[in-house]
Amino acid sequence: MSWALEILKASLYAVIVFTFAAVFAAMLGVYLERKISGWIQARVGPKHVGPQGILQTVADTIKLLQKENIVPRNADFLVFSTAPLIVTVAALLGYVVIPWGKLGDWILIVRDLNIGVLYFAAVSSLIVIGILTGGWSSNNKYALLGGLRSASQLISYELPLGFAIISVAMMAGSLSTVDIVNAQRDVWFVFKQPLAFLIFLIAAAAETNRIPFDLPEAESELVAGYFAEYTGMRFALFQLGEYAEMLAMAAMTTVLFLGGWRGPWLPPILWFFIKTYAVVFFFMWVRWTYPRLRIDQLLNLSWKVLLPLGLLNILGTGLVVTLAR
Repeated sequence: MSWALEILKASLYAVIVFTFAAVFAAMLGVYLERKISGWIQARVGPKHVGPQGILQTVADTIKLLQKENIVPRNADFLVFSTAPLIVTVAALLGYVVIPWGKLGDWILIVRDLNIGVLYFAAVSSLIVIGILTGGWSSNNKYALLGGLRSASQLISYELPLGFAIISVAMMAGSLSTVDIVNAQRDVWFVFKQPLAFLIFLIAAAAETNRIPFDLPEAESELVAGYFAEYTGMRFALFQLGEYAEMLAMAAMTTVLFLGGWRGPWLPPILWFFIKTYAVVFFFMWVRWTYPRLRIDQLLNLSWKVLLPLGLLNILGTGLVVTLAR
């Protein structure tokens, strides 16, 4: 009976989290993106569909659902159709190990894996497969170029991202996301690991293809990058994957460096979302403030700056942890 209850609980959590991520959070992310970009650029943004344009994203979703799904004549139909699903599912799988807060002694997490952060890094890296196959299967040289640039970018920034995670895991003495939050009971890791925090933020922005790291798309250079040939809901699935991954990275930033659900007075789950959406706002603020990097600048930043700094930070963290013992 305990196994049945465990499976039921995990299934219920998965439905709630994935529905939230796939429907509410992604649509809210698009709305916030439009409003924040309008605020930064001194314009209004969505205004007329619903109060303050809040239903504009719903209207756009309905429009995309009605649009025809066009497949290029010489495209690989199976791979072309599967690529958007790979991106979306890979982005959503990361939510399994994110602890969203507490209700009493009950931690709101789908599964507290003892290798939680390793699992998160692994499933996040699967997104590049969907992007690369989407660009290749389109039979479009611009889409293929966008997919190849994406592969070089995401693989490059996975390394410093992993180094930042390793530094935090060494401080916490665990790879479990719940244990990492509990290890920040007294002091958040952003104060103990400021360099890892900075590396993680930069790498997370690159992993989610946000400006100034949006070279896989680069609409001014590649028409629309790896999804140039996608229409309708297949196009929307790529966008869903991007915003779901951005929220996942913001939530993981909160878990690793900002104390997770911990905070005074307010309910834990509310603290978690305040911190997470503060990071989301930062990503959006950066997107509408800075220009796009060139491909050589982007790769140099990863391999020549973030990677050595990440290695030095791991060595320093190891020294501190050893001496503390």
